[in-house]
Amino acid sequence: MKTLRHIREKRGLSQRQLAAMSGISFRCMQQLEAPDHNWRISSLHSISHALNLPADGLDYFIAHYLRITPDSIEDISLRIHHDGFNSWKIHLFNFVDRFRHSQDMNLITRPPISELDIQLQALLASTVETLCHERLCRTQTWCRAIPPLDKPWFVSGMENLKAMALIESPTFYRVRNIFVLNNFLSRA
Repeated sequence: MKTLRHIREKRGLSQRQLAAMSGISFRCMQQLEAPDHNWRISSLHSISHALNLPADGLDYFIAHYLRITPDSIEDISLRIHHDGFNSWKIHLFNFVDRFRHSQDMNLITRPPISELDIQLQALLASTVETLCHERLCRTQTWCRAIPPLDKPWFVSGMENLKAMALIESPTFYRVRNIFVLNNFLSRA
């Protein structure tokens, strides 16, 4: 994991030193810094203790993460942030399908994570506003806190669709300087 490696290097520690301080094997430390490794909570506690990080901070983070509603705006924003900017389409449309099917308001109560690119935060807020309008329910407060983009964003990215997006873009997207086609949230 890049974050662990960054903290370790910032403190001037080798993998062997941190492993010894944490009471875990050197091989375990190497695996913990490897991408896509599944961490054990006990290893995280050992490392956070060795680095003098507050133990309750780790417990809070784990408890917070476990409370996230699957396929909610908060959950998909974490996934997009982790998978990269261009992954938004699959995560967004899975969310839209789940919300339309379940109409579970818990999916939209918490905002996207603040680390998410501002374009995507604006897109998620506009999408939630559109879905609330469809369902005739009140828009979530957090949506109003997300400002319009400084520059227009034509979501399709196709030059020949820009004029059509300027004309068709629904109000909830247009006010945030996002331009989509009228059928943006439609599924075939």
